[in-house]
Amino acid sequence: MLTRLGHFTFRRRRLVLAVTALFMVVAAVVGTRAFSVMQDEGFGDPSSESEQALDVREDFGAGDPGIVVLASAIDGGVDDPAAVRSGEALTAAVERVEGVAGVTSYWTAGTPPSLRATSGESALLLVRADDAADTDDVLAGVEAVAEDVDAPLRAGVGGGDAVGSAFGETIEGDLARAEMIAVPITLALLVLVFGGLVAAALPLFVGVIAVLGTFLSLFAIGSLADVSVYSINLTTALGLGLAIDYSLFIVSRYREELRAGRDVEGAIVRTVETAGRTIALSGLTVAVSLSALLVFPQYFLRSFAYAGVAVVVLALVGSLVALPALLGVVGTRIDALRVLRRRPTRREADGFWYRTATKVMRRPLPIALGVVAVLLILGSPFLGVRFGNPDARMLPESAPARVVSEELQAGFAGDASEAFPVVLRQTGGGDDDLATVVDDLAARVSALAGVDRVESSTGTYGGGELMAPPGPQSQSYVGDGGEWLSVVPSIEMMSGDGEDLVAQVRALDADVLGAEGVADVLVGGQTASLVDSRGAIGDRLPLALAIIAVTTTVLLFLMSGSLLVPLKALVLNLLSLTATFGAMVWIFQDGNLSGLLGFTATGAIDTSMPILMFCIAFGLSMDYEVFLLSRIKEEHDRTGDNEHAVALGLERTGRIVSAAALLLSVTFFAFGTSGVSFIKMFGIGLGLAILMDAVVIRGLLVPAFMKLAGEANWWAPAPLRRLHDRFGITEGEPIPAPVLPAAAVAAAAAAVPAEDADREVVGV
Repeated sequence: MLTRLGHFTFRRRRLVLAVTALFMVVAAVVGTRAFSVMQDEGFGDPSSESEQALDVREDFGAGDPGIVVLASAIDGGVDDPAAVRSGEALTAAVERVEGVAGVTSYWTAGTPPSLRATSGESALLLVRADDAADTDDVLAGVEAVAEDVDAPLRAGVGGGDAVGSAFGETIEGDLARAEMIAVPITLALLVLVFGGLVAAALPLFVGVIAVLGTFLSLFAIGSLADVSVYSINLTTALGLGLAIDYSLFIVSRYREELRAGRDVEGAIVRTVETAGRTIALSGLTVAVSLSALLVFPQYFLRSFAYAGVAVVVLALVGSLVALPALLGVVGTRIDALRVLRRRPTRREADGFWYRTATKVMRRPLPIALGVVAVLLILGSPFLGVRFGNPDARMLPESAPARVVSEELQAGFAGDASEAFPVVLRQTGGGDDDLATVVDDLAARVSALAGVDRVESSTGTYGGGELMAPPGPQSQSYVGDGGEWLSVVPSIEMMSGDGEDLVAQVRALDADVLGAEGVADVLVGGQTASLVDSRGAIGDRLPLALAIIAVTTTVLLFLMSGSLLVPLKALVLNLLSLTATFGAMVWIFQDGNLSGLLGFTATGAIDTSMPILMFCIAFGLSMDYEVFLLSRIKEEHDRTGDNEHAVALGLERTGRIVSAAALLLSVTFFAFGTSGVSFIKMFGIGLGLAILMDAVVIRGLLVPAFMKLAGEANWWAPAPLRRLHDRFGITEGEPIPAPVLPAAAVAAAAAAVPAEDADREVVGV
């Protein structure tokens, strides 16, 4: 099939390029609208109790006030006559904003203490948007009103909708900035790697296909299902990175085939047959790792699977179809516009990676033990990991939504900004029955340690007692078919104490469930969502890991014909992630380097980030594993010498893999400039993981482990050997493996000049 594909792409190259150009135009026009259909949430499990609590409250017509207006008196307090008049005018103006479903204001709701700062200098308006309205439009309208507030008040806008919108706007700007940083650096490195402008431009051609095509895919998926806006970051970084990976492999092999004396068509066909087979298998391993994210219920994680699988498929199609067609047009002018001199031809045995592998294999055990020990030490901070959900502190300090959030936390009684709902859904009985249940439950919840007060339709409770009777605001806690309580904590909710409080409130359900007419009691809020999300991830994590482990083992067996090599790859890839996970905690949880990198440490890591980064980094590690293993297997089949095959395989792929890793890490490191701290962590963490894998794992641990295993690397039981003989995948020709003396093999290798195109890679 690949042979026919190679002939087709050459003989129909103009048609292929014309279709590619048309696709790119359509993708550019339509795909860039992806932001308009994407969401800024998706961290919760839709089937969890916390999400059900949110849904039920919305059914009551009492959803969370996603927009909070913080109005502060310039002089005096919010109860001064002038401030009252200004506050009432502000409330009326906000109510007139199109799409606003309801406003609860300190000045028009009976001046409840919960809506006034303890200093008396600030007060709140809680704004709920209509479900049918565009939240961004409503938010923009409220912000415009807040900017024009009459003296003596000044106003700022915060709340969940404002924080989410700020995340989206910041990321959109970060994406443009990251591209401005990464693309010029990448182009310069490509020129350095390939030595010429024509060859350097080819990976960018494939990268544009992958990125624009994935934007188009995300627009289509986002029109039908929820897709997280954060997946855009993966699209850009992975699209450009994989395009470079695959293009390096294709162009290097194409150069090699031209130097071997083939004509242009023959070189293209042979390249697609060999390198094409390898990158197809490589792409499949990356796609499998990313598709494992589909088992999780959070659409934040699922969105990265959508983006990742789409970008892998498009990078593969671009590399196997569009790139060979373009090579057919370029022909022998692949090295045109060369800006660097060719490196002199040398023996492969004198190459850096050949010599490195040889030195490692002389002392494999101490090197392996030393490297593993260092990696485990670097990964040890992850043992103290604490999980949390994204909040306003992950925005830049100057972001208005963050400023308002911090003022809410610091200035109001208890911590009204972290108040969480307890929802009672009614199935029968009278209103009096439910009122009794509400009174009892509110009193009992208010008596729990860590609770400042509980607000409900029957009044405000504290310390197990009724503190204040119902007021005008109390009716906002009554819905069509139930009621809800607002629990205002006195502790930081995103902590162990906060999680214990959620568990204690949920433990009270057992008694309430016996009340006539109450179907269930649902605890919501950020901390409850964190507990539920962590549970959902933990429940499905074994399945995700099993999918990755089993499919990767099968694919690597089909390439190597070995049982040990796939197991070795799994272990080494896990080791490559230890330092990355340790750095995540040491830097972003504990706050080391926060001043240098420009972020605020929250003391926790987003719950979804470790599994997300694991799937991406593991897939990319397998990408490089396939590149290296294909050449080692090819040489071992030819010579039968394990050590020489490892050294030569590393020499022939070392420069390609290290160049690809450097280029891919640049695109991820560019996201380290993001104003959103967990996107910063995403970029820096994956950049470190890629470099660690390409240099430390491939350069040191792979040759050490393969030396220690010896010929056992290539063992498999007879039935599996026959299975591999029939269905196995290899880049080279099926050549019988002669058993030659090691000395004769080494002498022959030393006498043969380098044949690989990657001997021309420079500076890496």
